[in-house]
Amino acid sequence: MEFFFLLCAIVLILCIFSNKISNKLGIPSLLIFMLLGMLFGSDGIFKIDFNNFSMAEDICTTALVFIMFYGGYSTNWEHAKPAAPKALLLSTVGVVMTAGLVCVFCHFFLGFPFAESFLIGSVVSCTDAAAVFSILRSKNLNLEGNLAPLLEIESGSNDPIAYMLTVSALTMMEGKEAAALGGMIVAEIFIGAAAGALIGIAAPRIVCRFRFYTGGFDAIFMIAVAMISYGMAAILGGNGFLSVYLAGIIMGNAKTKNKADIVHFFDNITMLAQMAAFFLLGLLSYPSQMVSFMPNAWIIILFLTFAARPLAVFLLLGRKYSVREKIFISWAGLRGASSIVFAIFATVSGVYEGENVFHIVFGLAILSVAVQGTLLPKIAEKLELIDASKDVLKTFNDYQEDAGMNLMQIHISEEHGWKNHLVKDVNLPEGSLAMLIRRKDETIIPKGDTKILEGDEIVLNVPAYESVNDIELREIAIDREHPWKGCRIEELDLEDHVLVAMIKREDRNIIPRGKTEIKEGDILVVYN
Repeated sequence: MEFFFLLCAIVLILCIFSNKISNKLGIPSLLIFMLLGMLFGSDGIFKIDFNNFSMAEDICTTALVFIMFYGGYSTNWEHAKPAAPKALLLSTVGVVMTAGLVCVFCHFFLGFPFAESFLIGSVVSCTDAAAVFSILRSKNLNLEGNLAPLLEIESGSNDPIAYMLTVSALTMMEGKEAAALGGMIVAEIFIGAAAGALIGIAAPRIVCRFRFYTGGFDAIFMIAVAMISYGMAAILGGNGFLSVYLAGIIMGNAKTKNKADIVHFFDNITMLAQMAAFFLLGLLSYPSQMVSFMPNAWIIILFLTFAARPLAVFLLLGRKYSVREKIFISWAGLRGASSIVFAIFATVSGVYEGENVFHIVFGLAILSVAVQGTLLPKIAEKLELIDASKDVLKTFNDYQEDAGMNLMQIHISEEHGWKNHLVKDVNLPEGSLAMLIRRKDETIIPKGDTKILEGDEIVLNVPAYESVNDIELREIAIDREHPWKGCRIEELDLEDHVLVAMIKREDRNIIPRGKTEIKEGDILVVYN
């Protein structure tokens, strides 16, 4: 046991330091975690002989549960809603199309048996949520339009369909009838969606009504919710991945306490889950055996990247997205842990004999993360899809902290009441302090006799608001098609209990007035 603890600590430290190396080299950290696993494995330097596929499946499934729950929880539905229909089309019809095309290619061009071809197509049909979330956020890819939410929703919601296709392929290998197969798929979708919705609606109400007397219990409660979402759906015959992702979306967009703390907690949990899953997958592999499978992996990933995925994207997205955007979406179809876990599931099922599918899919996933993942930021830049005014890391609606002080930035416009006044003469909020003034390229520590000029950016230290759950703030993104674009605040037909509290415009926070015009790219923070 002591040696196991020491080994785990060494692996975690190596993963942490390798993440810094991956950032310098522009390589996805997930690939480094996988390569570290291979280094420790039976064909690596440390010769750890690990071939327990069942244990690997259990650990990686657990990791995926938390990754998918947090992927849903951190999705800002108000911002993601415009992209949701197309994202869900890709995650359902697109997955089926991709699986079918790969199946046909493997059977007729590579000469695989049809059943094995269908199994390969099924396990590689989904994009990997862990890889997509990690690369978008670690590389801070601030994409224009609705590209980021589209990719995140697609990758987070397509695992259930790929899982059902994998189960369908194994069921066909057992010789079961198509009618039973169709009933199973319908049951998995219905039960999974119902369980996720039920838990996602009930859990926030429990959090709001129940007071946690010890700090941190609310985050532990969220862990339990994620586990219940998956476990209950799976026991009832539903799709656990669909359930946990849907529960995460509903809870993440519900009004709950301490959301910022929970998000920071799950940031760490999901990073640990990614390290564990990708390291374990690398540990499970046998590079010496993979050599003979790599040519097929190369051929399949080339077909998947340049034929199957683009065909599905261009056919399903239609004219809503530009050619540049569809090229990027096609390239962002990363394959990773999800596909490997489904390949492990097939290996331990007892229906499919051999490990051919695992080795092919593992090699394919390494190539996908290494090549597609590494080039993703450069492709986005070449296609001119980077939007510097956006922040892909801002994925949850929470503007209050529980205690302490908050920083607030105020821009002194031509009409601002503080213009040309001394700091000591302006009416600062009670308990606040003017910490600094940014004036062009100069930073000023203000004194009482410091004069405030037009164009200044004043940073105030203000008391944090103690939440009593009576204020709900949400974001509304103004794109080129939004009906509020070009309108003044006074022209909006808002209900009496709704107020536009702030406008985020590029790197500025604007307190709106009646004459303030709403522009494309603005983020409106609305009090309801």
